[in-house]
Amino acid sequence: VLKSVFNSDPNLVYSVSCTTRPPREGERNGIEYHFLTKEQFEQNIKDGKMLEFAEYCNNYYGTNAEYVENQRNEGRDVVLEIEVQGALQVMKKCPDAISIFIAPPSFETLKQRLIGRGTESEEIISARISKANEELSYINEYEYKVVNDKLEDACDDINAILRANRVKKLNLNIF
Repeated sequence: VLKSVFNSDPNLVYSVSCTTRPPREGERNGIEYHFLTKEQFEQNIKDGKMLEFAEYCNNYYGTNAEYVENQRNEGRDVVLEIEVQGALQVMKKCPDAISIFIAPPSFETLKQRLIGRGTESEEIISARISKANEELSYINEYEYKVVNDKLEDACDDINAILRANRVKKLNLNIF
């Protein structure tokens, strides 16, 4: 979904998350993720370098605060692809952030998509399904909800949300 949204909106900048999980085949450090050791990640937490972080399926994931701050200071719209724990932290720290919960049309569809990727074991897929079920209970904490049933429709919905919020923030005094 996000790849398509980025292709249609040049004003967006992607925040590459940090993680302690090992790279999957073909992933490159700094492109898909910033791969850190558990010790490095925990030091970043202690040093206040993480805008948000969470432990998910026995690995840390998080967002570098300095990168996001620098991009925002330059007037760019920064997209964070994060789970619920981290999103709740960002909503508190950045009340002007736009929160969008992207939900699968069903858990069976989610399971089939995860299996189709061919990158995780059955145990990890089960853990992800369980985590998704838990995260769904937080959907009403988000400003917007998008169901990722058809890729084109989900992208259209996200682009509409982004356009509407840019217009809302223009704050023109013409009347």
